[in-house]
Amino acid sequence: MFSIIKKQLKPAYLMLLWMTLLTGLAYPLAMTGIARMLFPDQAEGSLIRRDGAVVGSRLVGRDFASPGSFHGRPSATAPYAYNAAASTGSNLGPTNPALADAVAERKTTLAAENGGENAPMDLLTASGSGLDPHISPEAAAFQVPRVAKARHLSQEVVAALVERNTEGRLWGLWGEPRVNVLGLNLALDALTAKE
Repeated sequence: MFSIIKKQLKPAYLMLLWMTLLTGLAYPLAMTGIARMLFPDQAEGSLIRRDGAVVGSRLVGRDFASPGSFHGRPSATAPYAYNAAASTGSNLGPTNPALADAVAERKTTLAAENGGENAPMDLLTASGSGLDPHISPEAAAFQVPRVAKARHLSQEVVAALVERNTEGRLWGLWGEPRVNVLGLNLALDALTAKE
């Protein structure tokens, strides 16, 4: 009886070892190597560098609080906003009073900061991951007067910068036009540094 069990366990253990080496080591290393060769920027996290220092990633939002910067979507991550180690949404349903209260509070804050009542929805609600680096062109346009005033620029100049930093649909088909907040703020910094 013991010899039959031993005879059956040996191939099972060998298969477990083989599959562990193949799928747990060889395959991930091969895919990482191929990704680094074909897509080096993306494989390293799509990092954005300025003056040789990493300032962020095109894939993960950052919290901008300055009146002279464009603000991204609210982040539901804890213990601080845009915490990539705690990626999550608020998980509040549309009928939850806490969500309605949070949206009303954000709407009041945005109206006070930007001088407009009709804040776009993406400035009022957090994304599913809490890390969204993009806002809609409408959300960027909503913030133009505040940013222009804080940077002592004309609204036309800031609006043109938003237009230049608006990304279209993927291959003209998928997704919606969007603006990367970090990229836009870096372009704004570069513009004001020249003046």
